[in-house]
Amino acid sequence: MNVAVLLLLGLGLLEAEGRCFFNRTEEYCVCYNLSQESVSSIIQCLPASVVEFWGGELERYVSSPISDLDSSTIGMLGSLVIRKIIFGDLLVPEILLARVLRFFSYTQVQELVFESCIFEGRGNWAEMAGRGLPILSLHFHNVTSAPLTGREQDFSSLSSWLETLQELAVTGSHVTSLPCGIGRVFRALRSLDVAQNSLGDESLMLAFCEGAFPQLQVLSLQRNLLTSYHSMCESVQLLRELQHLDLSQNKLMADPSSSCQWPVALRIFNLSDTGLDEVLTPLPPSLEVLDMSCNHLRAVDISLSSLKKLFLSQNMLQAAPSIRNYPVLDTLHLDNNSITELPWDEVKLLGHLRDVAAAGNPYNCSCSGAGGVQALAGLVQLGQGWPQDYRCHSPPRYQGRLVKDVPVSVLQCNSAAVIAPVCIALALLGVAGA
Repeated sequence: MNVAVLLLLGLGLLEAEGRCFFNRTEEYCVCYNLSQESVSSIIQCLPASVVEFWGGELERYVSSPISDLDSSTIGMLGSLVIRKIIFGDLLVPEILLARVLRFFSYTQVQELVFESCIFEGRGNWAEMAGRGLPILSLHFHNVTSAPLTGREQDFSSLSSWLETLQELAVTGSHVTSLPCGIGRVFRALRSLDVAQNSLGDESLMLAFCEGAFPQLQVLSLQRNLLTSYHSMCESVQLLRELQHLDLSQNKLMADPSSSCQWPVALRIFNLSDTGLDEVLTPLPPSLEVLDMSCNHLRAVDISLSSLKKLFLSQNMLQAAPSIRNYPVLDTLHLDNNSITELPWDEVKLLGHLRDVAAAGNPYNCSCSGAGGVQALAGLVQLGQGWPQDYRCHSPPRYQGRLVKDVPVSVLQCNSAAVIAPVCIALALLGVAGA
């Protein structure tokens, strides 16, 4: 079989006959259960920019001879507009993948995705030594393969390609370690997503060694087995270009007297749903975005001069944090806490806050409480929750009522301010009459 056809079939050759479906408007093509007999079906995918191949196993093609491409086939591959290829539900012999992957160098494919695949055996990656690929983004989700430990030589053979890769995601795939030597191959990697795996504190200490991922800017460690805030800080200290770190959905604990300093470039920090009942310190000093939602915080008493966005929804806060601690803050989310009043006076004085979300709190609809929320609604955007999710919890006469409907006129809220001038005026009239 022609190698070009094998490549276009996306390693999706099956015994069962299949079909391709091409959406011309979106330049998107999806193929199911292709076989050698149904090669003609894939022709319609040639104008697509994104192609998906779903279903099958490739073991029967392991022994198929794959010859070098002639110049006309190379030219045809180079003229294709396909930029992204997705492989799903495939049993992939690694030796076959190693043989075929080198032919991607003749294409313009920039993104390669493997979804719910099983990688079997071990390929001879020496054939890729010195060969580059146009692929800049590589994603694996819910895949099964041999452990990464002990495969440094394989990655070294792929170094001409991997040292130009910019995005790598290996998610939901039971990864337990990232060997230091492998990290050193990814010289240009900007984004690494290893969410939903089984990485622990010790494995990360070894992964981000000197020289590993030197250009890394975005790191997602969401939903792993991390527990130590201090160890996490120490693990990423050598990632000097790191700007965005996601530790959400781990169960972090505070460490006594931690003096670790986070990378100075870190700007975005996600600590949501990490089981915290206090704000852990130290925090990165130049943070611009901090997400600590879905925790057990009762108070937030920190000062960050560069912070622009603070997310504290679904905690146990009794009061909103002082906005004076964040002189450039423009976004504050406080939904579903135990806050009874909002600091509208601070917002009015500072004037930089534009986006406030505070629905689902038990508001005290006294004159100051209801008046503050109503005044705030006139100054900032209260989000989709306003007004239907802003309801009074007290006093009893207003319980369950929308905060926006509570009367806060001078006559209602400060009768003394009205009665006193009237009394003075009457008294003056009485004196004048006498």
